[in-house]
Amino acid sequence: MVGSTVDVNMSLTFAEYLEYTGKPGVMYELYRGQLIEMPTPTGLHKLICKFLFQEFLRYLVSANLNLVAIDLTGVRTEDKTSRIPDVVVCHQNFWKNVCARSGAAVLDFKEKPLLVVEVTSQNWRDDYGTKRDEYSRLNIPEYWIVDPERSRVRLCSKISGEESYAERDFLPGDEVNSAQFPELILPVDRILDPPDVDYLVREELRLRQELNAERQRAEAADRTSEEERQRAEAERQRAEAADQRASEERQRAEAERQRAEAERQRAEQLAQYLQALGIDPDTIN
Repeated sequence: MVGSTVDVNMSLTFAEYLEYTGKPGVMYELYRGQLIEMPTPTGLHKLICKFLFQEFLRYLVSANLNLVAIDLTGVRTEDKTSRIPDVVVCHQNFWKNVCARSGAAVLDFKEKPLLVVEVTSQNWRDDYGTKRDEYSRLNIPEYWIVDPERSRVRLCSKISGEESYAERDFLPGDEVNSAQFPELILPVDRILDPPDVDYLVREELRLRQELNAERQRAEAADRTSEEERQRAEAERQRAEAADQRASEERQRAEAERQRAEAERQRAEQLAQYLQALGIDPDTIN
């Protein structure tokens, strides 16, 4: 997204650019020392950028990656050149470094992004040419060119051993499959004609409510399962207690049987003794 230069006679160093303040509400890129005023984006341009920013952020959080998605943040591509992609994905530590510095928010050479996105506007040739070459020389692994006018998304990705980008165009009906993040898949139709921000917020709230309801159902199921486990444990303990009582009754019965047997044996021994003495045991009262 590039506009006209502010002053062709003005040449700034990178350090001066970081401290430069121009028109209120206007952003500037730096191209080889020259300031370039960023044009006011269209409504569709803003909508696409917000959608991509939200989708990247959602993916990074769900994948638990130590990365951040940032919109409209500078990327230094040459000694006196700083571009402002519509969306940038970089390491969290790089972004913390930027936030700790004074002046314009720009990722320096050692803070290379993993992915940048440009949504084309008036000077679309810069996105396809000049910026593409700069991002390639900087070895940014992945570069998206979202082109609403031509109804396509061009994905430029670095292949090991190759100096330049490999390119692939995704058209309506296709799904953009990120080379840098294989699980990040977005339909071209949704990128080029994204839902409004209110819809995205409602969708996010709906998903959260569904997740919360699912969590509550899982907790209720856990509670039910725990209650069933406790009832089963109580039944087991009652069964064990019943088994214990039955065992005790068997032991008592066995003790009574043994006592009765001992009494019978003593009676028989006594009868035999009496008979040996010539006494009939049946005559004894």
